[in-house]
Amino acid sequence: MSEQDNQLSGPGLTRRGFFRKSAVAATGAAAIAAAVSPLRKMSPDDIPTLERFLQKHYKEMTPAEMQTALDRIAREVEHRFAVRPSLGDVKPMVGVEFVYALNISRCIGCRRCVHACVKENNLSRAPEIQYIRVLKMEKGSIDLETSDHHYDPPVVPEHDSYYMPVQCHQCAKPPCVKVCPVEATWQEPDGITVIDYDWCIGCRYCEAACPYWARRFNFAQPELAAKDLNPDMSYLSNRPRPKGVMEKCTFCLHRTRVGKLPACVEVCPTGSRKFGNVLDAASEVSYILRHKRVFVLKEEVGTLPRFFYYFDERGSRYHESVESDRATESGGGGE
Repeated sequence: MSEQDNQLSGPGLTRRGFFRKSAVAATGAAAIAAAVSPLRKMSPDDIPTLERFLQKHYKEMTPAEMQTALDRIAREVEHRFAVRPSLGDVKPMVGVEFVYALNISRCIGCRRCVHACVKENNLSRAPEIQYIRVLKMEKGSIDLETSDHHYDPPVVPEHDSYYMPVQCHQCAKPPCVKVCPVEATWQEPDGITVIDYDWCIGCRYCEAACPYWARRFNFAQPELAAKDLNPDMSYLSNRPRPKGVMEKCTFCLHRTRVGKLPACVEVCPTGSRKFGNVLDAASEVSYILRHKRVFVLKEEVGTLPRFFYYFDERGSRYHESVESDRATESGGGGE
């Protein structure tokens, strides 16, 4: 057989060479097929678009690039929910550092804050993700490990119990930021620690580092009905998140950076929750930090939280009045 017969195509390609290269190509194709096969099980909402994949880090985007990203997200939201969102990138205000103060002696454990947060921040309903945990504690005890955040009493507050809501403490030294390998989470000038959901790789290091159980991971595609969607969104806060990324409380920055209160503060029926600018000496939170019995959770870990707990005597009287009213309504008190 002549050399010409052995050559199939192209200079220098023999039959043996052809089969060798074909085997290599087949191996490569099999590897690609194996790598791509998980994508067949993913929904279209799970698969990142090329535009999202090539998007720059939040801090590197120009205003025009950010607008392009916002337009893309708006299209995705409209495609999924048939609702056109009002989506922006709300920046921190100059001269503002947000802090939170929570009066434990007034909290009655009603969990309205939990559900207001779920609604405001477009959290998944199935499985339901909650940024706020309300811990039921026995009076006289501060043992967080034995607390109950799955309680479901017919009425609250319960006798001999008090309640400690816990959420992101927006630490001045956030350990979650230090451990992120891709800088998908960082602290903003107003003290809020944020996450770029398009940059997060879902490694969950931040979840492990947080001492306050504040990070949530989307193991499944978050489920949210169109009727429950809050269309007022911001890039770094309550826009719908994809599967496989972390999320957390952002002090409702899409509200607070334009002068509103967080949803949990606004809905609290007892006034237990206070929020404001600690750099403003006339603010209510500044007054509380100066004059109330204040403490932070897990002070020993050195995170310097911007979330403070406090007590006052008026709060204790509130609980006493609630118990008195119930006794009267049940016929157990009064003349």
